[in-house]
Amino acid sequence: MDFTLSPEIEAYRQRVRAFVNELVLPLEGDPASFDEHENIREDLLAEIRGQARAEGLWCFQLGKESGGQGVGVVGMAALYEEMNRSIFGPAVFNAAAPDDGNMMLLEKVGTDAQKKRWLQPIAEGKVRSAFAMTEPHPGSGSDPAGMMLTRAEKKGDRWVINGRKWFITGAEGAQHFILVARTSDDPRKGLTAFLFDANQPGWRIDRRIPIMGPEEHGGHCEITFDGLEVREENVLMTVGDGLKATQIRLGTARLTHCMRWLGLAKRSMEIAREYIRTREAFGEFLGERESVQHAMGKIAMDIQVGRLLVMNAAWKLDQGDFARKEVSMAKIAVADTLHHAVDTAIQLNGARGYSKDTVLEWIYRYARQARLVDGASEVHKMVLSKNYSEDGNDFWRWGL
Repeated sequence: MDFTLSPEIEAYRQRVRAFVNELVLPLEGDPASFDEHENIREDLLAEIRGQARAEGLWCFQLGKESGGQGVGVVGMAALYEEMNRSIFGPAVFNAAAPDDGNMMLLEKVGTDAQKKRWLQPIAEGKVRSAFAMTEPHPGSGSDPAGMMLTRAEKKGDRWVINGRKWFITGAEGAQHFILVARTSDDPRKGLTAFLFDANQPGWRIDRRIPIMGPEEHGGHCEITFDGLEVREENVLMTVGDGLKATQIRLGTARLTHCMRWLGLAKRSMEIAREYIRTREAFGEFLGERESVQHAMGKIAMDIQVGRLLVMNAAWKLDQGDFARKEVSMAKIAVADTLHHAVDTAIQLNGARGYSKDTVLEWIYRYARQARLVDGASEVHKMVLSKNYSEDGNDFWRWGL
């Protein structure tokens, strides 16, 4: 593989980097920039989003016909990494979860009417969205096909949905929802994806679940469905394709998490690098100590390993491959690297790193979810073990 970025992508990368450096990073140092859930204040976000969109730095994940930039998954990898050098970055460029994954799914599988009704308002930044799949025990988590309890029953020309979901990211404040529910007991074709609007009756948010934080806009919510009605035209794909829709969405969405986490890992090391070059103790700068050099070198290498795994998976996705094995490897490695990078940065910064004088403690709390979201690391290791068991030495084959 040639990892050289095309001139178009490199130009975008430089522009994103400059935008983040000049307009986004300075906001992090002002406590007034944050809302009560430790994310960027909504009115401030709307203002800076307008600037990003005016400069053509908007919705890189979508094709140009959908209002995006059409850079492909490899291009996204380079650009998302740059965006998330700031904790506010992904939201500014309309590349934050869960909107990011929802837009890509709707663009891939939605009808023209569904794209106009459900995708375009998200792409234009007018509304937010959520993806409702995970359920409380004993319902669906990593095994939605086998454990989904929320049910949809056909009554006339509508589907009536009852059940519960939880840890639904962005639900508070979302206008458009993608909901996965059981429509039969078929082990492969028993789930269906539905589209519904927040203004429809028959559902409610029971609570915004407190987490160690910080939170995405809209939090992580527990939801009850009590007779939600969805018209047939708002079935996504076809009845029984809910698991397929989920797999299509999560493949690329898992990888975009990794792209963004690499940006946070790099930012953590930037803060550490600056500090160890200027902090002096016992007659020498911290950066001159061999133990510190070992720590910095190890994380620098781990970040590069993560980038190569992400780019390999991104390239395969761009070639039309599902890249399930490659995405799982990237997800495991980058989640660990993010945690190790910010933990190392905090240690090297001492009490300063543990304080709110830098964003390191914010990143540290955020990083803990990386080994859980979109499939726990243990589940992805099981996926890799299954692949190796089936493929043997072909597990490491070159190419597609």
